[in-house]
Amino acid sequence: MEWNIGDIKLKNQVILAPMAGVCNPAFRLIAKEFGAGLVCAEMVSDKGILYENERTLQMLYVDEREKPLSLQIYGGSKETLVQAAQYVEANTNADIIDINMGCPVPKVTKSDAGAKWLLDPDKVYEMVHAVTQAIDKPVTVKMRTGWDSHHIYCVDNVKAAEAGGAKAVAIHGRTRSQKYEGVADWNIIGEAKKAVNIPIIGNGDVQTPQDAKRMIDEIGVDGVMIGRAALGNPWMLYQTIQYLESGTLPAEPTAREKIDICLLHATRLVALKGEELAVREMRTHVAWYLKGMKGNGRVRNALFNIETHAGLVELLQQYLQTLEEDVAYA
Repeated sequence: MEWNIGDIKLKNQVILAPMAGVCNPAFRLIAKEFGAGLVCAEMVSDKGILYENERTLQMLYVDEREKPLSLQIYGGSKETLVQAAQYVEANTNADIIDINMGCPVPKVTKSDAGAKWLLDPDKVYEMVHAVTQAIDKPVTVKMRTGWDSHHIYCVDNVKAAEAGGAKAVAIHGRTRSQKYEGVADWNIIGEAKKAVNIPIIGNGDVQTPQDAKRMIDEIGVDGVMIGRAALGNPWMLYQTIQYLESGTLPAEPTAREKIDICLLHATRLVALKGEELAVREMRTHVAWYLKGMKGNGRVRNALFNIETHAGLVELLQQYLQTLEEDVAYA
């Protein structure tokens, strides 16, 4: 089902969440190839942009094949947040600029950024309004339901974001204090949806295509944002799209399909970050891709001795050969 965020058309309701340390162009492009209607980049510091930190500016790179894409910024000062948004608009080809109001990490909240905003709907309005008045691209907000169980101002915060000019709000159904523990409260997301006229995107505990459909049908969200369930499993995105559109579930990927995509991910990450850093980062990704596969523990242990792209390729190809031989002789 096609829908819009501002003037940006999305071909379906499935969105890749902006996961820090994961959602770089290497993985975002894979998510796009698996059909995601929108991919979101990992959050970037407003001050890092304004100080022209080399690593920060590299995080603003967008491959044309990823579009439509949302770039997420965070910060605690209205002035620096506005300047960062203006920089992103002028110097990148992102389609949407997202403001992070959900990050629970103390390093972020202590600087009055991320989830700290959830305590003050007036500040939500002030910051969002300042950004929307300064740029032309659609502005969205990603937030959590509240600071903790005693400070849940989700409906007021969403109304403030809408009044400030936000074109959509994504809500993770947990508070800042929960981090990723406990259960996401979808009912609060539903209350927020009823309170505003802009699109609301639901996030949290969408672990299967059936979860996504239930969130849309029962809560009434306009889109579903998938995060951890897609780690090492971009098939989750494709399966969800197909299930929402046809009610059918595509087959689970084979071992060969999983390893082929893992190797593609590695090749792109090497091109993006260089061999040494990419191989180190791929150790975590490989563990996600191989989750649930027979004998994957031996591969995970061997990964710590792998330092080259060629070594990684050889390890995974040998593992695949072993798996396929086991099937052939079964």
